[in-house]
Amino acid sequence: MKILDFLPEEAVVPELRAHTKAEVLDELAAPVARLAGIPAAELVAVLLERERLGSTGIGGGVGIPHGKHRRLERLMIGFGRSREGVDFESLDGKPTRLFFLLLTPENSTGSHLQMLARISRMLKHEPFKERLLRAADRREICEIIGEEDREP
Repeated sequence: MKILDFLPEEAVVPELRAHTKAEVLDELAAPVARLAGIPAAELVAVLLERERLGSTGIGGGVGIPHGKHRRLERLMIGFGRSREGVDFESLDGKPTRLFFLLLTPENSTGSHLQMLARISRMLKHEPFKERLLRAADRREICEIIGEEDREP
C-alpha cells in the first residue's frame, strides 16, 4: 500500500492560503471531495468531529487530519503545505506546515490505521520534511513522497 496509490496530484495543495484550522480543513477537503463526488462540507464535518476528540497536529510542524465517511468508496489522501505555518493546536504548540489528509470508508479500520502509521513513520525523517517544504510545485511534492515511500 503506497501513498501515491491514494494521493492524486490534484489533491496536493502546495500553497495553502489558510490561517486557521477550519480553513486548512476546508482547503484540504475541497479537491478530495471533487474527486470523490461528495460535498466538501460533509468531509469537513467528519474532520471537525475528529478534531473535537483531540488535535491531529502531531507536532514537529506536521498535521494528519483524518476521518471516516460513509459514502467514500476507497481510502483517499490529500496533502497541503503552509510555508508560514498555521496554529493547528499541535501537541508541541508550534505552527503546523505540512498536512496529510486521510479519509477512509467507515468500514476500513485496518487500512486507515496502516496508512496513518505509514505516513507518521515517513514524517519522522527531518530531511523528508525539509524536502517537502522546499519543493517547487505539486509534481515535485509527489515525486518526493514517492521516493520516500519506496519501502514495502
